[in-house]
Amino acid sequence: MTSITPDIGSHGTDLPAGTPRGTTVINDAVVAKVAGLALREVTGVHAVGGGAARALGAIREAISSTDHSQGVSVTVTGPLVAVELSIVAEYPLPLQQVADDARTAIINAIETLVGLEVTEVNVTINDVHLPDEADDTGEVPHP
Repeated sequence: MTSITPDIGSHGTDLPAGTPRGTTVINDAVVAKVAGLALREVTGVHAVGGGAARALGAIREAISSTDHSQGVSVTVTGPLVAVELSIVAEYPLPLQQVADDARTAIINAIETLVGLEVTEVNVTINDVHLPDEADDTGEVPHP
């Protein structure tokens, strides 16, 4: 959570106390999940996470427990958020455009839904998925 008022560590965020009725605390995991969910709408993002994270994600999907923050790491310091992102891009889309679209989607989602300011979104493209390539599960995509 992260604190906008005095820093309470890296476990959640106390949003500005604009009301006498209490405070709002948003866990860092929620910020990461919001970022991960925003990536679902980005054209050209085939998968999120590195090889090990995607393998673990495939296991989670098999037991119907999806981790929407897979491949997303956030560092929240007061009202500021820095995001580290690892993705697999679709071929033949321009990689820089995929990264820029992912960055924009994450910034919009976090700033709109969570109310924190995103200072940076660092995108690592660790693979390119070919349309006729089998997924990590070994299944060939069906047209």
